Amino acid sequence: MAEIEIKTAPADFRFPTTNQTRHCFTRYVEYHRCLNAKGDDAGVCEKFAKYYRSLCPGEWVEKWNEQREHGTFPGPL
Repeated sequence: MAEIEIKTAPADFRFPTTNQTRHCFTRYVEYHRCLNAKGDDAGVCEKFAKYYRSLCPGEWVEKWNEQREHGTFPGPL
């Protein structure tokens, strides 16, 4: 059986407190900005995907994805 390696997003000096809500949101926005700039096939964007997936609750991501689909996402994409 393959060994599973568990990692989380690296420390980010912009988010020094233990509340990681803004860190989560920022990483989600960075990922989608990267996709918009470089295209859906850009492998360089995957690091941002790993970061937000390790930081953000699934319910938030689902809600944000729905908001993006409907054009009501509050962030700067």
